[in-house]
Amino acid sequence: MSHFGPPTLARSPLGRLRSPTTETELNAMRAAAWHRHGVAAIAVDDIADPWLRQAIINEANRRWGRRQGGQTHGR
Repeated sequence: MSHFGPPTLARSPLGRLRSPTTETELNAMRAAAWHRHGVAAIAVDDIADPWLRQAIINEANRRWGRRQGGQTHGR
């Protein structure tokens, strides 16, 4: 038996295409993470207070190391 053309994708959830997540969906996921798990997902650039922003950056660097790429905020 011969098949013509390219192979087809496997029929699984991994083979399905999904559109990019919208900002509304991201905010809903952030809210759910906060309410269910006590995890706050806040973009560093969204923190207006420079002291608080730097404190959060320092803690993240201490826990997980410096980010590769991205902005360095004042350096």
